[in-house]
Amino acid sequence: MSFQLTIEEGRFLVNLARQAVTEYLKNGKVLQVPEGVSSKLMEKCGVFVTLNSVISGEKALRGCIGLPYPTTPLIQAVIDAALSAAMRDPRFPPVTLEELDQIIFEVSVLTPPELVEVEKPTEYPSKIKVGRDGLIVENGYCKGLLLPQVPVELKWGEEEFLCQCSMKAGLPPDCWLLKDTRIYSFQAIIFEEVSPKGKIKLKEI
Repeated sequence: MSFQLTIEEGRFLVNLARQAVTEYLKNGKVLQVPEGVSSKLMEKCGVFVTLNSVISGEKALRGCIGLPYPTTPLIQAVIDAALSAAMRDPRFPPVTLEELDQIIFEVSVLTPPELVEVEKPTEYPSKIKVGRDGLIVENGYCKGLLLPQVPVELKWGEEEFLCQCSMKAGLPPDCWLLKDTRIYSFQAIIFEEVSPKGKIKLKEI
């Protein structure tokens, strides 16, 4: 991955995501882009923000939304994705202020998705790698995305990853084998809180 971030920049982005949600829940205001940030953090990047609630030591997904393509400056994308993950993930009710002390924030900065080119669809599992790649499965108007950390956490192989991403798009699990399905891969730099409001680390997957 040519685009890199330091641990200090990663900490800044995770803290920014938490700050954006906190500000919105406390005051109903959308956080403005801070002044004087480095030009690198103003580069356009795809970003996802993931919220995991911690209950009795167990993590559970609480929200995850992002911008897959590099259309928005990184800092603005983090603010937008954090608010969407907290308030607009259709799978969950909006996050409340009282919950924030039990939520881990995670920021994934994405490389631009690239089309995975194959001679025939059965080659896809050999062209992607669990632990490195995130996937987008696209067929017609249907599109599904899964981040690189998802198959690692759920112990999927490459074929299962393709099937699950197809289902995320609302398609049959074997849709990736159809010739009119397009598969895109991307990578991510991931920073997360070790515990709610705790130390922030680079996440190894």
